Amino acid sequence: MKRKLEQLNLLDDFLFGSVLSYPEIGEAFCRRILKILLNVDMDRLHVVPQKVYYGSDTDQHGTRLDVYIEETGGAGTVYDVEPDKNDSIELKRALPRRVRFYHSKIDGGSLKAGNDYSKLKQVIVLMIMPYDPFDKNRILYTIRRKCEEEPDMDYDDGAATYFFYTKGKKGELSEEARKLLRYMEDSCEDNADSALLEDIHKMVETVRYDKEVSLEYMKVYERERMIESRGEAKGKIKGEILGEMKFIRNMSKSMKPDKISESSGLDQEYIEKILTYIWKYPEETDEAVADRILAAGKKEE
Repeated sequence: MKRKLEQLNLLDDFLFGSVLSYPEIGEAFCRRILKILLNVDMDRLHVVPQKVYYGSDTDQHGTRLDVYIEETGGAGTVYDVEPDKNDSIELKRALPRRVRFYHSKIDGGSLKAGNDYSKLKQVIVLMIMPYDPFDKNRILYTIRRKCEEEPDMDYDDGAATYFFYTKGKKGELSEEARKLLRYMEDSCEDNADSALLEDIHKMVETVRYDKEVSLEYMKVYERERMIESRGEAKGKIKGEILGEMKFIRNMSKSMKPDKISESSGLDQEYIEKILTYIWKYPEETDEAVADRILAAGKKEE
């Protein structure tokens, strides 16, 4: 196992989700982090860890939010809190569109049929990351829509996104919030150096040393290892198919499938299947055609 449960930090999906879903801790934890980061107090809230939005059809993209927090009573506000450690160049570039998609999914699910648009809830997305999303060394990037021609014009559509960079130096943020971000990246006792953070650390420790949570962590690890093993096996088979595709394509220029089978030992039916896919998708790369063959069923050994 890469790390023990007690070594995980709050920026790790498993620990964050486990704290949020833990009985009698999840709501209290949400109240505290929203109080520290946004200075908001909520009397009543509804917390949904791992909230899933399915696509409107089978070919439409869905998404899963790490924690969906809805303030109940009145118009209410929806908070989506997303710890994120995926700092690849491609994913960083896609961050603005990813967050736009989150907003659209939450909006689509928060307006009941028959209600007018004034009932649309305010939606705030909080992204918390140990990498700088926009390379400006700011601890906080606040994103709201505005009118380009009149930037000072009041325009409030109820949507906002906060990108918190745990190591950022520029910008104004309370000392308590800076400490929380540091604690979320490195969730050890030494970083819980305030009364609120000590309270949060006790919650985290309760979850870390819970036997049922530990068992679930083991199950998650086993599932991940199984997926990795299947991926390695699939990669090996794909490599074999790519090699055989090249061989069969070259041989088919001068030989029929039955003769290719005789000379190579490959099954004639398999050779014909490969050729069918090559001819059917001439515009696709060998990699793409091999993926199609794998999806249709592995070759018989």
